[in-house]
Amino acid sequence: MTEESKRRAKKLAEESRSKGDATSWFETLYHLAAGDASNIPWADLAPHPGLAGWLASDAATGNGRKTLVVGCGLGDDAEALAAHGFNVTAFDIAPTAIEWAKRRFPGSSVDYQIADLFNAPPEWHRAFDFVAEVYTFQSLPGDIRPAAMAAAAQLVAPGGSMLVVCRAREPEEPVVGPPWHLAVTDLIVLTDAGLVQKRFYDYLDDQSPPTRRFRIEYRRPAA
Repeated sequence: MTEESKRRAKKLAEESRSKGDATSWFETLYHLAAGDASNIPWADLAPHPGLAGWLASDAATGNGRKTLVVGCGLGDDAEALAAHGFNVTAFDIAPTAIEWAKRRFPGSSVDYQIADLFNAPPEWHRAFDFVAEVYTFQSLPGDIRPAAMAAAAQLVAPGGSMLVVCRAREPEEPVVGPPWHLAVTDLIVLTDAGLVQKRFYDYLDDQSPPTRRFRIEYRRPAA
């Protein structure tokens, strides 16, 4: 990740939003990266530390659980979950990202798919035992983020759970994105959609300077 890649991503996001389209810039960014992951601000070519920390905890048990990774990018989080015994489907709105992930992980057990969270396949409705959302919500502006959160919540099966990892802020703090840091008030959409908060971890990461983050587990009550 470079400062130039972050500036390019912000510019593409602003141009996309000015045209009334808040998501097409993801494909543009992956395409312009031309196979160089340093041109993707969030592509560290390793599982996100928030997810890795969760996987290292007692809370993480794969056991073949039917799992969905939202906005999977280049696939590192999906592969980490698969390695821990989760039965993983991973999707991204950007076709180039999915093609790239498949090239990086030939023979992977992960089912990589091109899909739009706002128009997910109907068979995904409340179909997954576990849904992983790392950084997708924070990449969406406030006018469409609640709809994205509500759509993601509807992918969690009765008795299933969701993990959310995001940059964090206080409700009164100003926010300029992308990424748009989230406050606890932004996350109310998930409980309004029927999920129940199980664990809430508010922490500073090990970056320099440190960045505040949330790692939150939700559960949909069993039918």
